[in-house]
Amino acid sequence: MKSKLFILSILVVTLQAVFAQRTVINPLPQTISTTVDNIAKPKDVRIVGKSDADIVAVNLLQSLFSESNNNKEYTIYIGEKSDRAVRKFRKHIPNKAEGYYLSIEKDKIVIAGHDERGTYYGVQTLKQIMEDEMLPIVTIKDYPDIVARGVVEGFYGTPWTFDDRVRQLKFYGDNKLNTYIYGPKDDPYHRSPNWREPYPADEAKAIEELVDIANQNHVDFVWAIHPGLDIKWTNEDRDFLMDKFEAMYQLGVRAFAVFFDDISGEGVNAEKQAQLLNYVDDNFIKVKGDVIPLTLCPTEYNKSWTNIERGYLPTLGSKLNPSTNIMWTGDRVISDIDTQGLEWVNKHIERNAYIWWNFPVSDYVRDHLLMGPAYGLDTEANDLMSGFMTNPMEFAEASKVAIYSVANYAWNINNYDWMATWENALKNVMPNNYEAFRTFSIHNADLGPNGHGYRRDESWEFKKTAHTYLQNTKIGESDLNISQKVQQEFMKIIMAARALQNSKDNDALIEEITPWLKQFSLLGESGLATTYLQTALMQNDKNTFDKLYNHVKLVKEEMYNISNTLNQNPYQPGVKTGSLVVEPLIDSLLVELSKQYTEKFGEQLPSLANYTPHLIYSNLVQVEKLPIRYLRKVVSISPMLEVLQIPAGGYVGLELVPAQAIVNTKINIGLDEFPNWAAVQVSKDGENWTDYRGELNQHKDWIGGKLFKEYRYIRLINTSNETQESYLKSFEVKTE
Repeated sequence: MKSKLFILSILVVTLQAVFAQRTVINPLPQTISTTVDNIAKPKDVRIVGKSDADIVAVNLLQSLFSESNNNKEYTIYIGEKSDRAVRKFRKHIPNKAEGYYLSIEKDKIVIAGHDERGTYYGVQTLKQIMEDEMLPIVTIKDYPDIVARGVVEGFYGTPWTFDDRVRQLKFYGDNKLNTYIYGPKDDPYHRSPNWREPYPADEAKAIEELVDIANQNHVDFVWAIHPGLDIKWTNEDRDFLMDKFEAMYQLGVRAFAVFFDDISGEGVNAEKQAQLLNYVDDNFIKVKGDVIPLTLCPTEYNKSWTNIERGYLPTLGSKLNPSTNIMWTGDRVISDIDTQGLEWVNKHIERNAYIWWNFPVSDYVRDHLLMGPAYGLDTEANDLMSGFMTNPMEFAEASKVAIYSVANYAWNINNYDWMATWENALKNVMPNNYEAFRTFSIHNADLGPNGHGYRRDESWEFKKTAHTYLQNTKIGESDLNISQKVQQEFMKIIMAARALQNSKDNDALIEEITPWLKQFSLLGESGLATTYLQTALMQNDKNTFDKLYNHVKLVKEEMYNISNTLNQNPYQPGVKTGSLVVEPLIDSLLVELSKQYTEKFGEQLPSLANYTPHLIYSNLVQVEKLPIRYLRKVVSISPMLEVLQIPAGGYVGLELVPAQAIVNTKINIGLDEFPNWAAVQVSKDGENWTDYRGELNQHKDWIGGKLFKEYRYIRLINTSNETQESYLKSFEVKTE
């Protein structure tokens, strides 16, 4: 008997593999039973049950077929488990919210949902199967592992446009995501200064339209408010929040969230937060009757910021109404999600965590695109989460690669294959230029150095070859096979960039990534030319080497200009591409080849490699990994978005290498006045410090004037005996 079961399981797996090769279903269903048989897509069908079934599901189904009332036509039965049309199939429907049963047979199709949303998802699966003109004989029983699955538009930077959001909501419906949380940090009516004020009429109308589109795709539109920066904990402010929720309710919103992330001061009080949310829950959410449970983003939203002895999380766990969701980013602000971390937080918040996964959000590395696979998600954690939201980039179309993957993970956690899902995501987003898009994405996956220390693999299919090629160059050897592989990769980069720039496959995506495509093409060109430099040097061809070196210089100058004219945001301006493997390979080759050129021909060459000698000077863990920018003699620390905790004696600053005179300095720590606990100091040796005087300008920037002596160190230090809270919005030093 056991052997028969084993053989049967092998057969089922094999059939599923054959089916999977023909059709990609996202998210991957929980169970698929199929045969090698198939039927031609029916030209006309009779739909039974449409008057009782979910109207959104019926509308979608009718868009897929030509409908006929002839009883002899191929029949499709559709409905929820209690509907007459599908009642006899009820035993096959999974007893799970949003579950469905889909059966395609030679004489009929059955789409039976556990509930209305389940029926809709059954039709969505049928729609994906129908991309082929032939339909497989198949039975699918399916349901999601996590109740709430979707996206939180919660990034800093330019919010998505109306059209972005429309495309997103339709994408969520297609991929069985059921939640969209509206909370862009730069919307002043979501956050300070205008969270107490109603939206202007045109913005209110846009939200109303988006809510309607969300409903058409079975997506819960969750409107979030962020009052913590200036909340007063008065009845008046409480009533302002209630009035704002009521105004959003009148626009059609039936799901709400309150955010207290990235704040300091009065707003961080856990007791007050719990009291406010319980009041809203008891007097608004539950009273309305048609509103889903409330969601809170707490101030301590990751483990590294949590002090259990201080009691913040335990207070929320014990005092916040049990129905309220509590969001969590993991062990750090930017973090993988694992079972151990979930078990830890669930114990303290006394409920399953509602995950806010900060990927592929790039608001702290805005010169990069994060196009790589969505990995680092525990496939044994399906019973430990109440929700899973991905926080995307400000580039809505580019974010779909990760969103597609999260849809798969949150639906079927145990069977999540992040690499296979990534490949399918690329094909879904850019179906006609998949290979070019894959080449671009594989070299635009890492974040570069950043304050959170979170990195991603990049150029993984090329990095071993790149390393070997560089080592060969350093010892003056040439491996024809390796050299050809390197040149082929640079050619692939050039051709991929050009193909995508001219693609009409996804206009919105190409518009978003055009700065990176331009830079990517030049990166490939500079790399290819550098390999020719190596050949010229080995052949003692100085004339060709000189010409090629000048060409690489021109390409590098063009890349520099792109990075200083495009994507000029105030935090991490510029355009970085291939920064983990490809760009360092090119720069390392240029350094090595210049050195060998000097040894061979006795002439010095100007350096073409990107190199910043200056260093972070700080004793704060939050700051020590922040990247440094160097542009036109201005050395700057990349700003932070989160609250900066500075203990007594804590400091943040720069080490200038070599020591040099300072022309001026600009520091902004996000406070209205420069505090008496802070001092700006300079030093030649890091031991003896001199106060550096300055004053605030109208933009609340501390401005320091010219220092004629050369200094190696400059810092802002907390001179008080207590921990202080501030921000790090800018720290810039202009040198001579």
